[in-house]
Amino acid sequence: MWHVYILRCKNKCLYTGMTSDLERRLKEHRSGRGARYTRIFVADKLLFSEAHATRSDALKREAQIKGWPRKKKQALIRGK
Repeated sequence: MWHVYILRCKNKCLYTGMTSDLERRLKEHRSGRGARYTRIFVADKLLFSEAHATRSDALKREAQIKGWPRKKKQALIRGK
């Protein structure tokens, strides 16, 4: 199972990523061992996650969400 997720960072920006182990990845982001972006702008809170059966599906969804403007990401987080 693969997960696509959105985090809020301390500077209020949104970070989108994917992983096969969501709990491990969140710990990495929060401890400063995650992505370069979240080492600089520390991850604050998990706002959204969704599961995908394959890595390929998760990669496609991650790319789609990363291409969206902030308002569309916020609507996804709110479930609209």
